[in-house]
Amino acid sequence: MSRIAFLFPGQGAQTVGMGRRLAESLPSVRSLYDRAADVLGYDLAKLCFEGPAEDLDSTVYSQPAIFVTSLAALEWLRSESPEVVLGCEATAGLSLGEYTAMVFAGVMEFEAGLTLVQRRGAAMQEASDATPSGMVSILGLETVEVEALCEKARQGETLKIANLLCPGNIVISGSQGACERAAEMAQSFGAMKAMPLAVAGAFHTEIMRPADRRCAEALADVSMQKPRIPVISNVDALPHDDPEEIRQILVRQILQPVRWEDSMRYLLGQGFDQFYEVGPGRVLRGLLRRIDRKVECQCVEV
Repeated sequence: MSRIAFLFPGQGAQTVGMGRRLAESLPSVRSLYDRAADVLGYDLAKLCFEGPAEDLDSTVYSQPAIFVTSLAALEWLRSESPEVVLGCEATAGLSLGEYTAMVFAGVMEFEAGLTLVQRRGAAMQEASDATPSGMVSILGLETVEVEALCEKARQGETLKIANLLCPGNIVISGSQGACERAAEMAQSFGAMKAMPLAVAGAFHTEIMRPADRRCAEALADVSMQKPRIPVISNVDALPHDDPEEIRQILVRQILQPVRWEDSMRYLLGQGFDQFYEVGPGRVLRGLLRRIDRKVECQCVEV
C-alpha cells in the first residue's frame, strides 16, 4: 500500500496570478485570503492575483504569499481528493515551506503561522538590506567540490553551502563579492552551470544573524502543539515531536543549510512512495526526480 507525503515549496516559487483560479472556484480558498488580509493588514489576494511582480518577489511579501497560496492549494486538494489529504502520513517544506508543513500538521494555527511568516520575512529582508549578499545555484558538482569552490572564492568574506537540494544541485550563499567570484570560478571547478538566484540576500548564513533573534522572539509568542504527523526538519532531516524543540529547530533553520536531499531520502527510507507538491511551482517535483526517478510526485496546480 502506498504511503503519502506532502511537500510545500519555499521562496522563489511565487508567480503573479497564483491562487486566482482556486479562489474563484472555492469559497474556502477565498476565505483563506480574506483571513490573511486581516492578519497582514493588506490585500494579499490582490498582490498574488495581479502583482506587480517586483512587489510579489520582495521577501517581505513573497513569504506570506507562498505560505497562504500553498494552503489554498491544500484546500483545493481537500475538496477534490479528501482521501489523499486524510491519507497523508508525513510532510516537509523547503525553508519557508516548513512553516506551511507545520500548520498542515497541526503544530500551529493558520493565523499564528502567517504572523510568524510575516515577521520572518520582514526580519530576513532587513538583514539582507544591511549587507549586500546573494545566493548562487551550482550545478554538476558534489558537496566536497562545492566546499572547495567556496574556500577558494571566499577570500575572507562569508560564503557557504546553503541548500543541499539533490545530486548535482547545491546552492551557496554569502556576501555579494564572494558570490560573484564563485560564479566566475565554478566552471574551472568542473561545474556545468552557476546561476545567481533572484533573492534578497544570503539566506541560511550568518548574514541572517539579526533575523534569527527576531524569529526566536516571534516563536516564543506562539502556542504550539505536538504534530499529528511527522514534519521532517530542514536542519537535520528528522522529525521532531516536542514543541520546544521545534521552536529551536525553526530558529536554527534561519542560519543553517537546508538538507532537502537528506529529508527526501529519509522519507523514501521510511517507505513513502507517493508525493504531492502542494503550492506554486514544480521545483520540488523536479528535485525529487533527481533523487529517485521512479518515485511518483504530483503537483497541485494553483
